[in-house]
Amino acid sequence: MSTTLSVNTESPSSLDADAVVVGYHSGGDAPEPASGAHSVDAAFAGGLGSTLSLLGASGAPEEVHTIASLGAVKAPVVVAVGLGPAPADGPVDSDVLSRAAGAALRSLSSRPEGAGRVVLALPATTAEQAGAVALGAELGNYSFDRYRTGEKAEKKAARAAETKLTVVSEAAGAGDAVERAAVLAEAVSFTRDLVNTAPADLVPEDLAGAAQEIARQAGLEIEVLDERALSEGGYGGLTGVGQGSANPPRLVRLAHSHPEATKTVAFVGKGITFDSGGLSLKPSGGMEWMKSDMSGAASVLAAMRAISTLGLKVNVVGYLTVAENMPSGTAQRPSDVLSIYGGKTVEVLNTDAEGRLVMADGLVRAHEDEPDLIVDIATLTGAQLVALGTRVFAVMANDDAVREEIVTAAGAEGEASWPMPLPDELRAGLNSSVADIANVAGERWGGMLSAGIFLREFIEEGTKWAHLDIAGPSFNQGGPHGYTPKGGTGAGTRTLVRIAEDYARKQ
Repeated sequence: MSTTLSVNTESPSSLDADAVVVGYHSGGDAPEPASGAHSVDAAFAGGLGSTLSLLGASGAPEEVHTIASLGAVKAPVVVAVGLGPAPADGPVDSDVLSRAAGAALRSLSSRPEGAGRVVLALPATTAEQAGAVALGAELGNYSFDRYRTGEKAEKKAARAAETKLTVVSEAAGAGDAVERAAVLAEAVSFTRDLVNTAPADLVPEDLAGAAQEIARQAGLEIEVLDERALSEGGYGGLTGVGQGSANPPRLVRLAHSHPEATKTVAFVGKGITFDSGGLSLKPSGGMEWMKSDMSGAASVLAAMRAISTLGLKVNVVGYLTVAENMPSGTAQRPSDVLSIYGGKTVEVLNTDAEGRLVMADGLVRAHEDEPDLIVDIATLTGAQLVALGTRVFAVMANDDAVREEIVTAAGAEGEASWPMPLPDELRAGLNSSVADIANVAGERWGGMLSAGIFLREFIEEGTKWAHLDIAGPSFNQGGPHGYTPKGGTGAGTRTLVRIAEDYARKQ
């Protein structure tokens, strides 16, 4: 991230900045100032709320109005952002604050002069709120400019590097919460960068190389298996999916170890750097955003760096199952049979159901670390979008308590998820007449659940496991909202870090 974060306890109306962000609640005759906004509101004749009302503001969530202060406060610009109705009791929800801060920063960063120095005077009476404001602001200030050229792009990058965010809060622990938010924002932004990168610039070898650089920076252990090692080791899923591409597959293992840790968590991320569908070719419209099919692996890699930076007292192993799924004369064919790592055989009925094949190799291998929990994360099925849309990812597990743990962890991080079942009766649809299991079911119904059941086949009895299908939420094809930009979102990254934190507390 190019921004700098700090905490200040002074009145926002007196702080030297390019803009000050305040929150307003809906309800009443005019938007009402939220906690943190009162000194700024009072600095305007008749109150800023009445001016906002004249502009048509209602205080609805993420509504943004930018007003020249004309000397009423030290900052030349005031950004008023809606927070919705004031809560009847208790603090404003942290996710509401994150999205409001993100909306405000998106508005400011779109100006020719950029965001600059921004004071965030949103409700931050608790450390959690202060962290939420900081996180949302950092994520809202994100932009991906790698491929933009010219003087305008250069100036924009230079302005972004000068962005300074100040969270106004007197809450105990606010400084620590803001520091954690900075680590999470950096991780999510890194995930977004990888997902947004053109697939020609992020073939499997490149993604493995990015992992090696992160391991060097963060002090993580790393092992990379190339195509020869994968073939000799019996990783039939990765070699089968990758054999149609000129860019061979990789398996990356990263490890964070803590000398006092007694718990181990394993993460497995799907890393299909581009998915054409293979010989079961996707339609052109379905291929346009398939550079995002490595989002799971990107989130695991980013989470591993964040976990190391935070120094969590837990052992965490991350696997990136990386391949490119392409059609060619060497590609795997429908009806081919693959031998997954560990020996189980799979009949490939559809080469576009490739993610579960590479994930199977990673899941089996993860058992060798004897983890207390395995969590896999993947853009696994189009059926996820049908069931839950583009903003909510699915959580499946072989243990009800584990499934609820993951959903709770996601909710604590402001990531929308929903618990889904793994109906045993769907297993029969994956029966194969020639192999141990087929990679797709004979009927289309419940495709997301069948994919989860397929993955469950590679989990040993007694091992706790959860599966996150992030197919829709990983890539925003619509307009930006809150702190979420168009393109890669970084979905799931924060949830993985929170899972590691939860297991660190279980020591």
